[in-house]
Formats: sequence, structure tokens, C-alpha cells
Amino acid sequence: MTNPPPRPTSPSLPQDAPRTASPRRRSLLLAGGSAGAAALLTGCSGDSDDGPRSSGSADAAALRARGVRDSAALLARYDATIDAHAALAERLRPLRAETAAHMAAFGSKDPSASASATASRSPAAGGRRLPAVPQDEKKALGALAQAERHTADSRTTALVGAPPELARLLASVAACGAAHVYLLTQGGPGS
Repeated sequence: MTNPPPRPTSPSLPQDAPRTASPRRRSLLLAGGSAGAAALLTGCSGDSDDGPRSSGSADAAALRARGVRDSAALLARYDATIDAHAALAERLRPLRAETAAHMAAFGSKDPSASASATASRSPAAGGRRLPAVPQDEKKALGALAQAERHTADSRTTALVGAPPELARLLASVAACGAAHVYLLTQGGPGS
């Protein structure tokens, strides 16, 4: 019996070098994951005849309304955080845009939630009360991550009673929320 040939090694790395992802590579992978979640969400939110809007169930309508309210609350928190910490705006805009897309996927027709809406909203401009935001940037991100985690957990719990199409949407949006938590707590792209 012969021994298998040795594995080839990368010419750019010494054999004893640790193989860890660089921050740039990790950022690209996370951005790709977020884009994949957004694509999945887009696929679930289409207006097909057998889509989630045709379930007709009062429970499904209540879950959709809750999805809109939860997403609107997250949007308000993103807006308040961006208003309080302008330096975080570039980092938070993509996550805010995905949250606005979630709101639309649940059936909201609110034009102020559009993904292209400006991030600098005041309570007077948007007509909604913005939540309090910690003055420390790291604590502000932590509060935002906690809100995302709570919402994702709530959506995961709601899967049990949801019709199949709505369950897929809830699962997709919950997964995206979990990715947001990771990006907010682990120093995502732009940090």
C-alpha cells in the first residue's frame, strides 16, 4: 500500500503560517451573505398568485401587520442612531435599506420606509418619534444589535403558526436580522 501524495501548499504562504481570513476577505464574505439574504428576500416577496398575500388567513394578516410594525420600529432605531452618530451612517445605510425592504415585503406601502430614503430624519420631518440612542457609538451599535436580535427571535418564534409562504418570508427576514446582529457586533464592513 502506498502513501497518498502530499497536499500541495500555497506558494504565497509559508507552511507554518496560520490560515485565517483577512479583514478584507471577511468583509467581502459578510457583504456577499447579506446580498444573498436580500436576494432570498426578494424571491419571497414577489406577487405570485400563490404568494403570501393570497393566504387570506386572519392570522397571516396579523403576522404581516406585526412584521410591518417590527420593521418600522427597527427603521426608527436606525434613523435615530444615524442622526445621533453621523460617523456610523455609511456603515448603517445598507442595513437600514434591507430593513426597509423587509417592511415592504410584509406589505407596507409607507413611502418614508423606502430603501433610498435619506438617513437623516428628525422627529418633525418623519412625523414619528425616534428612540433614545446612547451617546457612545459602541453602546449605540449594541442597542441596535439588541433590537435586531429581539426582532429576529420574535420572527423565528412566529414561524410555528405561519402559512408556508409567510413562514419562508419570516425565516428569510429573521436570518437577515441575525446577519445584521453579527455585522453590528463584530465590526462589519466600513468599521
